[in-house]
Amino acid sequence: MSEWQDVIAEYALANGEHVVVDLDGTQVAVFKIDGICYAIEDACTHDGGEIANGLLNGSEIACPRHGARFCIKTGAVQSPPAYADITTFPVRIENGIIQVTDDRWD
Repeated sequence: MSEWQDVIAEYALANGEHVVVDLDGTQVAVFKIDGICYAIEDACTHDGGEIANGLLNGSEIACPRHGARFCIKTGAVQSPPAYADITTFPVRIENGIIQVTDDRWD
């Protein structure tokens, strides 16, 4: 089973903000939306560019390079030029610390 990695204190991440962490070689963006934390791979499935600094609209993020949009909650692609969903990661809060894990190979 994969290890959980500490990201940031829950109180230090405000609603609508994000932080990017390296999770075993994968860049992961952790967002807080309406008090709930979500984690997605920080790579657009269209061209692999960073997505975390894209325009956030509710729970949807638009890639800053070509405008592909994704649901942060589910990873589902919402509009081209991307056609594949973005990878999501499990998130939990332990003792006030946001943690993520990569469960793709469990």
